[in-house]
Amino acid sequence: MKAVIQRVKNSSVEVDGEKISVIDKGIMALIGICIDDTEEDIDKLVKKIINLKLFQDEQERFWKKSVKDLDYDILCVSQFTLYAVTKKGTKPDFHLAMKTEDANKFYNKFLDKLRQAYKPEKIKDGKFGAMMNVFLVNEGPVTIIIDTKV
Repeated sequence: MKAVIQRVKNSSVEVDGEKISVIDKGIMALIGICIDDTEEDIDKLVKKIINLKLFQDEQERFWKKSVKDLDYDILCVSQFTLYAVTKKGTKPDFHLAMKTEDANKFYNKFLDKLRQAYKPEKIKDGKFGAMMNVFLVNEGPVTIIIDTKV
């Protein structure tokens, strides 16, 4: 699995002109699922997302607090394009991304485990497979790329 994690002041997802998810301070995570991902990858990514120290502490020291420590929100958006292969030519190839039906089940399992590991009401998501508009105010900016295979 891959994730692009962004520390945000706020973020939202819109589908067909309607806001379907909104968070305040926290993390916006683009989630990519590979054809050979397993439940072990889910567990690694869940642990990393909720415990990654991206925030300041009370003394304003950087990299001291996690989203979990501060009771912040998490917005996840499925993003198969994280597995684009661009070695040949100019057209991206997505053969490494898990197929839609399997990826949908896998993504929902990821969200379930994330909600179990943190607070269900703090976890928001987009709409799997939909064309979405994702809005965010990246704080810092802080953007971290996670690959469970590396």
